[in-house]
Amino acid sequence: MNPQLTRLHPYPFERLRHLFTGVKGSPNHTPISLGIGEPRHATPTLIIEALKTHTDELAAYPSTAGSPELRLTVCHWLKRRYAVDVNPDTQVLPVNGSREALFAFAQTVLDGNPHSTVVSPNPFYQIYEGAAILGNARIHYAPSLPDKNFAIDWDSVSDDIWQNTRLLFVCSPGNPTGAVMPLEEWQKLFALSDKHGFVIASDECYSEIYFGQSAPLGGLQAAVLSGRADFKQLVCFTSLSKRSNVPGLRSGFVAGDANLIAPFLRFRTYHGSAMGGLVQQASIAAWNDEAHVIENRALYKAKFEQVTPMLSQVMDVALPDAGFYLWAAVAGGDDEAFARDLFTQYNVTVLPGRYLAREVNGINPGQGRIRMALVAQPEECLEAARRIVQFVQTNYPSS
Repeated sequence: MNPQLTRLHPYPFERLRHLFTGVKGSPNHTPISLGIGEPRHATPTLIIEALKTHTDELAAYPSTAGSPELRLTVCHWLKRRYAVDVNPDTQVLPVNGSREALFAFAQTVLDGNPHSTVVSPNPFYQIYEGAAILGNARIHYAPSLPDKNFAIDWDSVSDDIWQNTRLLFVCSPGNPTGAVMPLEEWQKLFALSDKHGFVIASDECYSEIYFGQSAPLGGLQAAVLSGRADFKQLVCFTSLSKRSNVPGLRSGFVAGDANLIAPFLRFRTYHGSAMGGLVQQASIAAWNDEAHVIENRALYKAKFEQVTPMLSQVMDVALPDAGFYLWAAVAGGDDEAFARDLFTQYNVTVLPGRYLAREVNGINPGQGRIRMALVAQPEECLEAARRIVQFVQTNYPSS
């Protein structure tokens, strides 16, 4: 057995199940889950129709590189969305969702040297950590700063750590905070990458759910604005799951430095990770249409505009830059107790923030917070908010 498997931490939802062992949700309330970030808006009809139309694709093995049509479609989308030019033959690769790709990409970049370091934001998407562990690398966690809109404190990473860093994971818009990295932050990371030679893997799966007038800045876009049109040492990961409400389709793409895409394609060829032709056709339909994305974004915006003011009466919570999570500080400061008691008394499930972060120097930056995924229909999210307000007012009357 791979000895690194024993170093893997339990997944957040496994820890949540353990927390709820021996307790039951209130029988007086229908269950509402805000725990898992699984989009529950309707899948667009055009994607379903594409799946029905192209069943002949099931009769052929797909190419790991994906069809030229899909790669070109992705490049056209990148041009419309970010005003960047990407070579469809050398700088883009379809993947089976960003989760699989983030993990596999790390195995391509890491060299097995136990002194190699992966830098991750803290809190973080747990795939970053698992990918580093199974790549036999060290992990350094850079904390987010609540007083700076949850920006990551990259300055807390010492020069010695950067010197041994082989891979940096960034997530913008962030999970769970929703924070978006500005150009100045990107340029700081580009300069560090140039100095120390590490690769930047940018997780951008929440990029199409935002609440202001301006769309979030992407990594490729930041590179071009910084005079780095070759995307040196940068690969960005994007998914249809959140954008198009198709988490079960398992479809996304990576784009960036051709010198990184080529070995990643080689790795994936042996890994057996080709995207099925049927999924490729549905993906082409999805990337070619923005109407359903605009409608989806409006649904989230309406929910957040109703739910956030309600919760802010009793919790420290604010509208995020983007994404579909609320990252709230809890009354009493104990996120586990809050989540367990809320479930027991009102049958609402939320995720304790400490499960999404690691303790460093005695501090877990997720402790005392909860993550709420507003992925259900509006009325269900509003009902959950009403119950949470009542729960806090009943259990924490001084808050």
